[in-house]
Amino acid sequence: MSAINLAIVGVGKIVRDQHLPSIAANGDFKLVATASRHGTVDGIPAYTSIEAMLEAEPSIDAVSLCMPPQYRYEAAYKALVAGKHVFLEKPPGATLSEVADLQELADKQGASLFASWHSRYAAAVEAAKSFLASTTMKNMHVIWKEDVRHWHPNQEWIWQAGGLGVFDPGINALSIVTHILPKPMFLTAATLDFPENRDAPVAADLYFRNADHVPVHAEFDWLQTGKQSWDIIAETEAGRMELNEGGSKLSVDGELKFSAPEAEYPALYRRFAEITKAGTSDVDLAPLRHVADAFMLGKRKVVDAFYD
Repeated sequence: MSAINLAIVGVGKIVRDQHLPSIAANGDFKLVATASRHGTVDGIPAYTSIEAMLEAEPSIDAVSLCMPPQYRYEAAYKALVAGKHVFLEKPPGATLSEVADLQELADKQGASLFASWHSRYAAAVEAAKSFLASTTMKNMHVIWKEDVRHWHPNQEWIWQAGGLGVFDPGINALSIVTHILPKPMFLTAATLDFPENRDAPVAADLYFRNADHVPVHAEFDWLQTGKQSWDIIAETEAGRMELNEGGSKLSVDGELKFSAPEAEYPALYRRFAEITKAGTSDVDLAPLRHVADAFMLGKRKVVDAFYD
């Protein structure tokens, strides 16, 4: 089978750091075009809009959409109508309704739609899922704290409505938790900290339980200094499970059980190639539903203005 002709829309930091190296290392894809207001890729035809790109490059088979979520629906709609397979960076959209509409459109068009929860592809996530399936969980504590000033300097879209604020990284934790838990969880209470000059929260304290009343507590903070924290800890009948460093290391009772180098985006593109060849879609909205529930049920707390 010939390579899938791929285009990228939105050439920014995540594309240069993750998408381009992953595409270059995957023989199933050939990068043939980009569309971005400012960014370009050396040697690749560049356009300033997806409309111009799709008109000029009819050989495109698939499109990776890497712009902020508030603008992703329109681009995805245009790509699907043109018969292209679509890779959605996380979160897949600014609302649940628009992603559901895209999924329906993809089905009608016979195109593949991929909601790419990259943290689910962290090295030790499947091992953690298997461990939890083999025992009974008593509780879980999620600690996801990082410094927005380091990871997203001067990016205003993340503080605007639909940009999700601290849920931009927090949804990564939710994508792992919803994948590894043996039973679904449901939000019972939440507090969201909104800087007085922003439309999105900078911190969140979330409480969940499942049908067996097993509690899950998640703490998200976007002003962490020093060592960044991406940890999921579960007390179980088989011992204390720790999934650390964003899902790359798994320990039980302090003993390292699994560790491997980070390779999330190469795994995403392998999955995208797989569903594209099979003519199927992979769109799990569970992580985004939990974020929506937090905005619906959570108590809003106004905190000091944030300036980066």
